[in-house]
Amino acid sequence: MQLTIPYPTCGWLARGTRAFAIAAILAGTGIGPAMAQGLFSPAIRVNETVVTQFELDQRTRLMSLLRAPGDPARLAREALIDDRLKQQAVKEAGISVTPEDVQLGIEEFAGRTELSADEFLKALAAGGVQAETMRDFTEVSLAWRNLIQERFLAKARPTAAEIDRALGQTQGGGVQVLLSEIIIPVTPQTVERAEALAEELSRITSQADFAAAAERYSAAQTRTNGGRMDWLSLGRLPAGLQPVLLELAPGEVTDPIALPDAVALFQMRGIRETAPARPSYSAIDYATYLIPGGRTPDALARAGDIIARVDRCDDLYGINKDLPPELLERHELPPGKIPRDVALELAKLDNGEISTALTRSNGQTLMLVMMCNRTAALNEEATREQVANALTQQRLSAFSDSYLEQLRADALIVEE
Repeated sequence: MQLTIPYPTCGWLARGTRAFAIAAILAGTGIGPAMAQGLFSPAIRVNETVVTQFELDQRTRLMSLLRAPGDPARLAREALIDDRLKQQAVKEAGISVTPEDVQLGIEEFAGRTELSADEFLKALAAGGVQAETMRDFTEVSLAWRNLIQERFLAKARPTAAEIDRALGQTQGGGVQVLLSEIIIPVTPQTVERAEALAEELSRITSQADFAAAAERYSAAQTRTNGGRMDWLSLGRLPAGLQPVLLELAPGEVTDPIALPDAVALFQMRGIRETAPARPSYSAIDYATYLIPGGRTPDALARAGDIIARVDRCDDLYGINKDLPPELLERHELPPGKIPRDVALELAKLDNGEISTALTRSNGQTLMLVMMCNRTAALNEEATREQVANALTQQRLSAFSDSYLEQLRADALIVEE
C-alpha cells in the first residue's frame, strides 16, 4: 500500500501543542512521570535527531492496523529512520506542506478503506494510534514526494520513443507477451511466509522450476498448467505493469508484486511483435461476485455452480436474487482505475469468461470476476498519457529509493 505524506521536519516533542496533548493523554491513562520518561526517551538517534520509544510504539501499532507485510516492529524502526532522513532532506530543501494538504492526504488514504477521515482516525484511535501519528506519517510522505518531484521530475519524464516502446507501437506493430504466473494467497497469519516465499521464487531462472513452483504454491487457475498463460496483448495488461514486463528477458521473473490478499510473480517466456497495432480500450465493463468462505471447498463449489449457470454478466443478477445486493457489483471503468489484481485477471478473459483466482477480506471471501465487455477507445492518447504517467512514477520511485539509500549511507544511525 502506498501513501503520500504531509508536515514540516520537526518531530513530535518539538511541537508545544503536541506535548500538551500527550501530557493530557498520559494523565487520562494513569501513566506516571517515570513511565512517561521511559516512553519518550531516545530509542534511535539519526544524525542530530531522535526517535522516541513512544513513536516506535505508535508506528508499530499503525503498521499492524494497516496490515503492512512483514514484522510491524521491524517495519516501524526502519520507517521512522527513513522519516528522519526524509525530514532532514526536506528541511534543507526548504519544502513544506500545509495542514490542508495533510488533511487531504488523510482523506485520500481513508477513502481507500471506504471510510471518512474522521471514521478512519477513530478506527485508528480504537487500536491505540493517536491522530497525530497518522498526521506525521502523512506529512513526511507528502513532503518527500514534493522533494522527489522537484528534484527528479525532469529526468523521469519519458520520451515519445520510450512511450512507443512501452506501448508496443514501434514501427506500427503491436506486442504480445507469453507469461507464466504465480499468485500466492496472503492472510494476516501467512503474510511473512508469503513474502519470504515470493522473494525466493523471484530468483528462479528456469521455466521448469517456475512451473513446478506454480503447481505447488499458486492459487491461480493456471496452476494446473504450471502457471503458463497464453499469448496476451500487452494492451490488456495494467499500464503500470507493461514497462515492468518489457524490461524482462525470457526466463526472468518480476520482483514480487503486492496485490490485495495476494502476492504475484510473472515470468517472461516470450515476446513478439504483431502486424496490427494493439487495441486500446477506454473502458472495461466487468462484474464481481463475493462468495463467503474464501478458497474453501464449499465456496469453490458454489463458484463452480455459478459458472455453470451463467453465460453473460446480466445472468448474475438472477443468481443474486433474494441475496444481499452488496455481494454483486457491476463496474465500467477506465483500465487505469481498475484494481491491479482484478485488471490482471480481466486481461486473461474474453467476454463472458470468469476467474475465481482472487479473494477479499484477508482471504475469507472468494471473489468471482466476470468480463462483460471492452469499449474500444476512439484514439490512443489516453493510453499514451497513462503509460507515460506509469513510466514517470516508476522512475520517480527508483530515484526516491536511490536518494534515500544515499542519505542512509551518509547518516549516523545509533540504536539505543
